[in-house]
Amino acid sequence: MLIVETIAKVRRLFRTEHKSIREISRELRLSRKVVRKALRSDATAFAYKRQRQPRPQLDSHVAQLEALLAEELAKAKRQRLSYVRLFEILRQDGFAGGYDSVRRYAQRWFKDRAATAQGVFVPLAFAPGEAYQFDWSHETVLINGVTTQIKVAHIRLCHSRLFLLRAYPRETQEMVFDAHEQAFQFFGGSCRRGIYDNMRTAVATIFLGRQRTFNRRFQQFCSHHLIEPTACNPNAGWEKGQVENQVRTARGRFFKPTPRHPSLAALNGWLEERCIAWAMTASHPVQRDRTVMAVFETEDRPALVALHEAFDGFHEVEVAASPTCLVRFDNNRYSVEARAAGRRVQLRAHAERITVFLNGERVAEHARCFGRHQTIYNPWHYLPVLARKPGALRNGEPFRDWDLPVSLREVRRRLAAYSDADRQFVTILSAVPEAGLDAVEAACTRALTARLHSADAVLNLLARDREPVPPPPMLTPSSLTLGLVPTADCARYDGLRTLVRA
Repeated sequence: MLIVETIAKVRRLFRTEHKSIREISRELRLSRKVVRKALRSDATAFAYKRQRQPRPQLDSHVAQLEALLAEELAKAKRQRLSYVRLFEILRQDGFAGGYDSVRRYAQRWFKDRAATAQGVFVPLAFAPGEAYQFDWSHETVLINGVTTQIKVAHIRLCHSRLFLLRAYPRETQEMVFDAHEQAFQFFGGSCRRGIYDNMRTAVATIFLGRQRTFNRRFQQFCSHHLIEPTACNPNAGWEKGQVENQVRTARGRFFKPTPRHPSLAALNGWLEERCIAWAMTASHPVQRDRTVMAVFETEDRPALVALHEAFDGFHEVEVAASPTCLVRFDNNRYSVEARAAGRRVQLRAHAERITVFLNGERVAEHARCFGRHQTIYNPWHYLPVLARKPGALRNGEPFRDWDLPVSLREVRRRLAAYSDADRQFVTILSAVPEAGLDAVEAACTRALTARLHSADAVLNLLARDREPVPPPPMLTPSSLTLGLVPTADCARYDGLRTLVRA
């Protein structure tokens, strides 16, 4: 193979120094045929390329090998057979060649086909307000000093590139709904189309091609906000390439070094501020002379679909309330009102709270717990049980460290000297559902001021507060005022008695 320097020397010797081909051949130790080739062509380099690679052992098995490679190409990469397995299959069918020839052929075959099919893309363009893209990422943060793995929802407008990040403990459906609601509030509206991967919280069934069956609750959410959901093809992340790239860049921009915050709410507030700050300074990738926020305000925001009231994005399951007035959800237990014990109830899980209903009537509401094997009590749920079993007040787990008002705690402390202390205190507590906690607290305060603390005294003061206020006196109009005011004279009645006797 002639190198560039040799070709240059041949041409200089012939055209500049006017040497003959024989002299050049002798000086450079090249054949005269090679010298003539360099002089007759304008090419600056020559390379030999074999027209056909002989494969004495593999040629008779090429068809079988290509059929195997075509089957593997249709599979996901992690499911494909290794080159060694392909070699072993060919050996079982009589292939007598070596492993390297099979490996080289398979690598060249995949390079020619797989790279062409999957490595070339078409740039996408979106109209203002047309679509947004959604995806999840997993990040590590320090929450209240504890290293925590969180899930971050990424919602990105395709036209202006404005995005919002929201952190959650889970990737469940109620978290998906809450992330969208927060994003729509942040953007001031929703788009006409949403682009997703085939996440289970949205897609129920995947068919061939583009056909999908979305689950019922997700369809209700999209209908509420007038969104047309679109699911990408499996293993085709480039169809929502903007948010896929955002996951990678946001990790380096927002989560390195590891952010430290006292709570998840504080982290979400910080993320929102960082998203706004980025949009105010980052240049739009297409309109380079404008920032992302400027494009959003002038083009995307006016084209967004106006917001309706927030969608009640809960995940509902039917569970059984135990005899101890507890329901189980997500590895934790929550208390419910005593009337729901032993019955089937409907539990609605929101992103930040749990609500429980019995025949459409709410019987419990708690802040959601994301730990494991935790029990969250509301002591007031057990008040009807206490009325029948006041002794449970002493050792009942729901009443441990009960945060009662100061006056109620003081009344309980003073009642401790009596044999029926628990019964009297439960009698006072039983007045809370009807009169309200503030009224009972005020009655206890007045009783303590009067150096009283019995249940009868507290209930008596509470009853006085509930007595109706007497109506104010009415003024008699002048038209009804008597001209001659009657006087009290009992002698007139004595005169009537005299007449009766006569």
